[in-house]
Amino acid sequence: MRQFTIANSNHPKRAVQTRALHTYLRWRNANTRHRDVLAAARKERSRIRSEKGIRWGRRSLPAAA
Repeated sequence: MRQFTIANSNHPKRAVQTRALHTYLRWRNANTRHRDVLAAARKERSRIRSEKGIRWGRRSLPAAA
């Protein structure tokens, strides 16, 4: 949420920033995805990270010689 409304923004006043945040929240709540779809996507990303050896946002260490 912060990335969408605050980062790289140049709101002249805090009220304008708050309005942008509320607009985003209304959009996000109106455009939700089904929880089963989100769970399947999360599981697939986990599988891919496992295959690549990526854990907790870090790349795997090179194999020792």
